[in-house]
Amino acid sequence: MKRRHVSIALDPGQVQVETGGAVSPGMADDAREVVAASTALAHEPVLFARVKLSASADPAVARPCTAQANIDVSGRLIRAQAVAESMHQAIRLLGDRLRVRLRRTSRDWEDLRGQRPEDADHEWRHASPHRRPLPYFPRPEEGREIVRHKTYELAWATPDEAAFDMEQLDYDFHLFTEAETGQDSVIYHSRDGYRLAQVNPAPDRLGPVSIPLTLSSAPAPVLSVWEAVERLETIGSPFIFFTDAGTRRGNLVYHRYDGHYGLITPSR
Repeated sequence: MKRRHVSIALDPGQVQVETGGAVSPGMADDAREVVAASTALAHEPVLFARVKLSASADPAVARPCTAQANIDVSGRLIRAQAVAESMHQAIRLLGDRLRVRLRRTSRDWEDLRGQRPEDADHEWRHASPHRRPLPYFPRPEEGREIVRHKTYELAWATPDEAAFDMEQLDYDFHLFTEAETGQDSVIYHSRDGYRLAQVNPAPDRLGPVSIPLTLSSAPAPVLSVWEAVERLETIGSPFIFFTDAGTRRGNLVYHRYDGHYGLITPSR
């Protein structure tokens, strides 16, 4: 029988906290306590935990308080984020999200990614509540810029694995290279489960998939970055997946919560 690591929760003093806006020291201490307590659910040693608390001063923002946590569990990143009307509420919601994700990772990772067992509650595959996208600040269009450009080597994964990673990282979408087709792809939530879009869709080449998945039949449009931004504004979508006109790789431009744009590109 495989022995599991007996988790020991971090001490609150080990949790790093960054703040932005009018966040009181008491809320920072509260976040340390909540996140440290949640790490008791980790199935392997927690190497690092960081929390970012931010509060918007704009009275037009309905839920101005954001709490975000990143936890390194033996090299695997667990991420969660929550917004609320008050920082106290945001921290409590953040703690709830972290506990859900850490309970999931307490199950054997290889079983989830390889054997794909049918859990009694179909926890991440069928019953995971769809996360309501976080609202972004209604910044005037002429003031919006690409303020974050993230470039990384896309992971090769099956749609099942990509969906699992997306849920663990608390993302609304996940850019990856689909393992069977070799296509740069994006997976995201749909009304009935998950949806997959690819640079050049190849539905007949996809391997077995256990998640409820639909595949977009349209190839990703070939655009420049700023053409993609223009389409993002025209369509009103939270993100645009496109084939970069220069690199011919799958890219993704999206609305950030501060009203600016983010850009994700594969490393060459």
